[in-house]
Amino acid sequence: MADQKLKLGVMVHLRDDPEGAIRKVADLGLPSMQLGWPPGKTVEDGLEVRRIADDMGVEITTLWASLPGLAVWNFIEGPITIGLVPPEWRAQRVQALEQAARIAAEMGVQSITTHCGFIPEFPGDPLYQGTIVALKQVMRTCDSLGVEFWFETGQETPITLLRTIQDVGSENMGINLDPANLLMYGKANPVDALDTFGEWVRGVHAKDGQYPTDGKSLGREMPLGEGLVNFPVLVPRLKECGFTGALTIEREISGEKQIEDIKRGIELLEPLL
Repeated sequence: MADQKLKLGVMVHLRDDPEGAIRKVADLGLPSMQLGWPPGKTVEDGLEVRRIADDMGVEITTLWASLPGLAVWNFIEGPITIGLVPPEWRAQRVQALEQAARIAAEMGVQSITTHCGFIPEFPGDPLYQGTIVALKQVMRTCDSLGVEFWFETGQETPITLLRTIQDVGSENMGINLDPANLLMYGKANPVDALDTFGEWVRGVHAKDGQYPTDGKSLGREMPLGEGLVNFPVLVPRLKECGFTGALTIEREISGEKQIEDIKRGIELLEPLL
């Protein structure tokens, strides 16, 4: 298993110009992408995007489902706004994830991915229990469609994420490991996290970052190779865990610097594939 060559991809957000967005992937010479999917899109939108991707020879490895409503990416308002944890957004977001799963199934995309939020450590917390109920509902839809659900890492500790997967109890669940998020949220060292949940990793964001240094703000995202993610150790360890998917480069800026950093990331990762 450790000898299988991994593939590279890039994270693309679907906005006004899907053809232009997917052409950027093809122009970078990359065979795959994760597709950031806004709420409110239709099956028809999905089929059109799939046609464009097929024409350009780019595989869509997951629909990264953005959720309706407010999300504040910090430690103060994040726990009450992100994912399925906040009760006031939960029903609406479950519906959005079920719709994303239906679209993924029609497109022939294997999975949907999202942040579930700051899942509480304590299994007796009503917010934990409510999140499990919501995820079970999402998984009934995913299971019926043969679509996997991948947790984007970051806001919860590795052991909480493992417990959540076990408590929901579907074989169609997996993890989209964002190693930078584990650092930026101060939750874990990503290499060590594989000891806890490595067998569940189905997708990977090749993203870099630093630990937080104040109690309110996340750590900084960095260009690949300039943060604290040890990719030369992480990638072989992923292979040991049985990972055979794509390393999807994510750089959360825009413009020329983003393309420059992605190209540098490709250079850094190619020897590890």
